[in-house]
Amino acid sequence: MMENSTIAAIATPPGQGGIAVVRLSGPESYRVAEQVFRPADSRKRVADAKGYTALYGQFADGEELFDDGIALFYRAPRSYTGEDVVELSCHGGSAVARRLVEACLAAGAVPAGPGEYTRRALLNGKLSLTQAEAVMDLISAGGRQGAALANAAREGALAKKIGAQQQVLTSLQAHLTAWVDFPEEDVPALETGALRESLTGVKAGLEELIENYNAAAVLREGIDCAIVGRPNAGKSTLLNLLAGFDRAIVTPIAGTTRDVVEQTVQLGEIRLNLFDTAGLRETDDPVEAEGVRRSWAKLAEAGLVLAVFDGSSPLAKEDLDLARRCAECRAIALVNKEDLPIQFDAEVIAPYFAMVIPVCCKEEGAKKVIAAAVARLLGTARIDPHAASLSGQRQLSAALRARDGVSGALEALDTGFGLDAVSVCVDDALEALYELTGENASEAVIDEVFEKFCVGK
Repeated sequence: MMENSTIAAIATPPGQGGIAVVRLSGPESYRVAEQVFRPADSRKRVADAKGYTALYGQFADGEELFDDGIALFYRAPRSYTGEDVVELSCHGGSAVARRLVEACLAAGAVPAGPGEYTRRALLNGKLSLTQAEAVMDLISAGGRQGAALANAAREGALAKKIGAQQQVLTSLQAHLTAWVDFPEEDVPALETGALRESLTGVKAGLEELIENYNAAAVLREGIDCAIVGRPNAGKSTLLNLLAGFDRAIVTPIAGTTRDVVEQTVQLGEIRLNLFDTAGLRETDDPVEAEGVRRSWAKLAEAGLVLAVFDGSSPLAKEDLDLARRCAECRAIALVNKEDLPIQFDAEVIAPYFAMVIPVCCKEEGAKKVIAAAVARLLGTARIDPHAASLSGQRQLSAALRARDGVSGALEALDTGFGLDAVSVCVDDALEALYELTGENASEAVIDEVFEKFCVGK
């Protein structure tokens, strides 16, 4: 990335729309904009435009005027990237937006890379690394709570919480270092009770973040969910209920579903990537047998399993086999067809599931019941969407190492290894926290963060 260059890219999604936005950022943004934008009021000049102002005019490719629209101006450092920024809003549609970008490139701009605007905001001190990661989480959020979590991180909730823990550990480390390195100065040793209390408080804060990681990740990213069960248990009916339309074929003929049917749905605040699988049974049909094999494979891979049982039929060997395989999964048993006389013994399968719920997958009310059960099982019901949360394996790994460092310090304190050993562990914890916030992140770590960003953001 050439940090002193002026970059250009389309900042809106591809396809048709009311408007498309082409964003310029860098020291030559105003000069480039002046070559591709002609203000409708001839008395106005792009070079003189103040920050947070707008001009209406026409877009030009050389001498040819090809569209009209709005130019928004931002002066450094009061912009998203901290640089001079101009946003050119033209009519939506890929042809017009592409031509505007090409005109900007001909005028001296260079194409922006993935996440380059946010990366410049990071390098110019407008965002911390955790806030930059939250930008992508906000873009990809599928539900309101997931978006709220990402927005809280973007506004600095995680950075503030980690910063407070860093401050406590830094203060402790300064005292410990002075006591260990300068014994001749008669530096008073830290009172053991106060030291333990401070370390325990930091550890508790980190453990709360770690414990809520999986639930927060589900809210932000969604989860793969396998729908499994015997033929005619109601799996495809459940898929259609959750999808809100007839996504899968439903017939009374066993073996109708022979391959995995995929559908993404929003269940309450959680995005489920649903996989409706072939009915689980022994069969001599090689095609259906392959479908059954794929069903078992999808069960093993999924983050959530909805196991559907036919409540109107007695418990079968296949039902018990399925229940046993679900014992190691995050799984909910749905005893379907509660509108019919129940012959199924749910107590036999109950030990293998987090919860067993009677439902009728043909009734709309079942959707709310299932949504509440899934939220309880995945822990999303207890998440405060406005609180600090960890996002991604990078942040989780750093938090785990910081927690382990603090735990090591407490263990050294309790086993009498001395304050010098406590100091080493506190230093490890601080290093991990500074890596989490990006204050000592390497260029490779920053590159990894921005790999998942889209161009234009």
